[in-house]
Amino acid sequence: MKYRIFGRTGLSMPVLSCGLMRSMYSWQDKPFSAIPGARQQELSEVVEAAFACGITHFETARGYGSSERQLAGILSRYDRHQFILQTKVHPEDDPVRFIANVEDSLRRLKVERVDLLSIHGINDYHSLWQSCRPGGCLAAARSLQKKGRVDWVGFSGHGDVEVLLSAIRHEQDGGFDYLNVHWYTIWQRNARALAAAAKRNMGVFIISPTDKGGMLQAPPGILCALSQPLTPMQFNDLYCLQRPEVHTIAVGAARPADFTAHVDALSHLQDSDLAGIIYEKWQKVMQERCGQLRPDALWDKVPRWQETPGYINIGLILWLYNLAKGWDLLEYSQTRYRKMGVDMPWVPGNNAADAAQYDLAEIAVNAGLSKEELTTTLIWAHQLLG
Repeated sequence: MKYRIFGRTGLSMPVLSCGLMRSMYSWQDKPFSAIPGARQQELSEVVEAAFACGITHFETARGYGSSERQLAGILSRYDRHQFILQTKVHPEDDPVRFIANVEDSLRRLKVERVDLLSIHGINDYHSLWQSCRPGGCLAAARSLQKKGRVDWVGFSGHGDVEVLLSAIRHEQDGGFDYLNVHWYTIWQRNARALAAAAKRNMGVFIISPTDKGGMLQAPPGILCALSQPLTPMQFNDLYCLQRPEVHTIAVGAARPADFTAHVDALSHLQDSDLAGIIYEKWQKVMQERCGQLRPDALWDKVPRWQETPGYINIGLILWLYNLAKGWDLLEYSQTRYRKMGVDMPWVPGNNAADAAQYDLAEIAVNAGLSKEELTTTLIWAHQLLG
């Protein structure tokens, strides 16, 4: 295992972290007595395998149902100084309630403190306000830090990069020490957030590069062929870890064997050319199939969804369409597309169902397209992904 200093925290962080969302028994909180012994044994084997690989960072969340309670019964077998424990708690309008939830998570985990506490999901301006306003949840987290309940305070974010940047640049109450963020081969929109975090010496943890990075645990044949001698998942690992701002990436293990391919990829970590060569192959196919090197090539040439007729998120739709068309990531794109229109920060705005009803001529011209090209592409995208 390789280790990197996790920004200003000074923690020696393994480049692979054990993310525990996939290994929990239930999305609902359950008393420990209600968790089947077989399921608890499965998690125990995952944790043992992580330690055997040199993975010493375990990341869970209050929102992960039974995860905290399950983890408590396993990590208690190990010396507390052997591992880095992180949990995440959603922000609240009332910081007193936030503190109560953190304290409850500590009780579930059966620990006096966590190394890393994340404010879970600064995804929009409301959650940013909940967290960063004077006397808000960040201030509450710092009060817990002073009491020895929390060593370092960070946040996770799944929304717009401008929200991420606002949180990263926030200075009141000490700002944030680290962040959990999405950035990987297929999604590089958050590069500015990585750069801003590096300037503030923040730790950077990449969320779910395998599943959210294209469902690469079950990759399409075209990406398997392009990624040789690696798998698409291994290539994506290297692509993330060779980014200088990145300290660690999550491995969402549901069974011990899930670590193997990720650990094997680390033997290529010092090869500065391999990932670049593979990425050029990916780009070549995207260019041949979609006429662009990157799936998000037109994103910055179209207005934000809030400024688009019908609140259609054209940038997001074209990105998903190109992923499906260029790299055969159809299931991934359909899964994301079908969640549009329900006010989710991950996939904001509306889909293209009503694209033909609006005059998109000006938007098309600015994107270097004709009105007919843009409208037709959006209609095709809806037919393919909807």
